[in-house]
Amino acid sequence: MRDKDPDGSAELGRTADLQPAPDLQPAPAGPSAPADLNLLRTFLAVHRSGSFTAAARLLGLSQPTVTAQMRTLERQVDRELFERLPRGVAPSPYADELAARIVAPLDALAEVTGDTVPAGERPADPVHLAGPAELMCLRVLPALAPLVAEGLLLRAATGLTDPLLDELRAGRHDLVIATTRPRGRALAAVPLMDEEFVLTAAPHRAARTGGAERIAAEGPGVLHGLPLITYAEDLPIARRYWRHVFGRRLDCRAAVTVPDLRGVLSAVVAGAGFTVLPRYLCADELASGALVELYAPEDPPINTAYLVQRPGSAANPQVTRVRDLLIEAARAW
Repeated sequence: MRDKDPDGSAELGRTADLQPAPDLQPAPAGPSAPADLNLLRTFLAVHRSGSFTAAARLLGLSQPTVTAQMRTLERQVDRELFERLPRGVAPSPYADELAARIVAPLDALAEVTGDTVPAGERPADPVHLAGPAELMCLRVLPALAPLVAEGLLLRAATGLTDPLLDELRAGRHDLVIATTRPRGRALAAVPLMDEEFVLTAAPHRAARTGGAERIAAEGPGVLHGLPLITYAEDLPIARRYWRHVFGRRLDCRAAVTVPDLRGVLSAVVAGAGFTVLPRYLCADELASGALVELYAPEDPPINTAYLVQRPGSAANPQVTRVRDLLIEAARAW
C-alpha cells in the first residue's frame, strides 16, 4: 500500500504510529504464514467496497483498525494488496486472486454464523434500495407493497447511476437499479428490464408535424419548429434516439429542461412541445390519447436496467426477498 492516504487514515509509511488491533496476534512475515480469519474478513470488505473507510463502516471498526489489519495481512502474505487512489483503493492482481479464493467460504461461514440466532429473536434489518426516481416511484415501490404489508422495512433513495453505485460499494445501499452495467467483477448485476424509448407529443402538437408519414419522407427536421422538452441540457435521451433511429446528430437546443422525467411528461402532455420518454413512463398517456407517438421505428432504441446487489448483503434474507420479487415483477414492465 502507498504512503499517501486520501481515504482518511494516517500515512501507512509511519508504521510506528499504528497499533495492531487488540484481537490480533503478531504473525511471522512471509507468504507461508497463516492468515488470521479476522484479517481475511476485513480484507474482503475492503476489496468489495473499494475503500478502507467504507469497509470500516460495514464492519463496525475504526478506520485506523482496518488500516492496521491490512498492513498486518500484507506482512503475512508478503505482497502489496491495495494501491491508494484519490478516492478509495484499487486491488492488486494478487488481491483479486485472494478474494476469488476466499469469497465463497467466508460468505458461507457468515451465513451459518448469522443463522445461529433464531430469526424471530433477531431484529429486522431494513433493506436499502436505490434507483432512478421515475422507475422507483412508478414501478418499484408499488411492486414491493406486498412485502411491506408483510413487515418489510424499506429505505428507498433516488439518484443517478454512478453516484448510487459508489454508495453501494460504500455500504449505503443493499440493492441499486442501475441504467448501465457496473464495471468490474466486484458487483453482481442481473438484467432487470429493457426501457423502450418513444418520440411523443400532445395530439395538437403532433398534428402540426404532418405525422409519421412526413417524418419518414422528410426526416426529423420537420420537428425542429417544435419546442424540445428534455431531462438535461445535453439532451442525453433525445440524442440517443436521433442517433439510433435517424442515424444523425441531433442539432437542437432544449426549450425546457427538467431533471425528472415525470416533469418532462407533464409538460409535454400540457402541450409544451415534444420529447423522448421511456414507454413505461408514458404508457397510460399513450393509451388514453393524451399523447401520441410521433414516429414508430421498426427498431426502437432500448436501454437495459440492471439490478445490482452489494456483496455480503444476502446475509439479510429480506434483501433476497426484495431482489427476487423485483426480478419477477419486472417481467411485466
